[in-house]
Amino acid sequence: MANLVTLSRLLLLWLVVALVYFATPPGQLLAVVLLILVFVTDGIDGYIARRTGTESLFGALFDIAADRIVELSLWIVLVDLDLVPLWVPLLFITRGVLVDAIRDNGVQAQHTQPFQLMQTPVGRWLVAGRFMRGFYAVIKAIAFCWMILMLPLPVLWPDLWNDWSAVLMFVGLTFVYLSTLLCVLRGAPVIIEFLLWQGRGRG
Repeated sequence: MANLVTLSRLLLLWLVVALVYFATPPGQLLAVVLLILVFVTDGIDGYIARRTGTESLFGALFDIAADRIVELSLWIVLVDLDLVPLWVPLLFITRGVLVDAIRDNGVQAQHTQPFQLMQTPVGRWLVAGRFMRGFYAVIKAIAFCWMILMLPLPVLWPDLWNDWSAVLMFVGLTFVYLSTLLCVLRGAPVIIEFLLWQGRGRG
């Protein structure tokens, strides 16, 4: 059941993208609402797995892969719409590829869940802790929804846009750059712990 929720999140993502590109402003506003649903279901699949006792290595990896697909697709869409600079998705892609490769290596070597690989207290808090995982997810969700909201806003509420567009864009970009900062901060412990582990292995 949890994996079906994860799959539905991906299908909903493509509907959001289609609405962003091909819908009228009211449809783009609907895309923002559906995007909120995409992020809400991100927490539901894990909750269902825990409550039903169906947590699995495949489910954990599928959830991480779905998270990557959602966030990278949305960053690329925002770049294509000229709402964020190109270096933002490049940073997320670089961090994602490195971290996922390290996790894959750890999962195969230790046969454990990806978030259980962290050994240091800082790593467990930044990467595996529920608070930081939730905080990071919320910041990214706000960034995506806020920036996509900038598409229909000039048409649906022109007076608001004329008076507040600079402030609204500043707020949106603040969440974008906070997301990139958290991306780096949460990726660094994974890479550092891997390098230390490799060093001990050679020693």
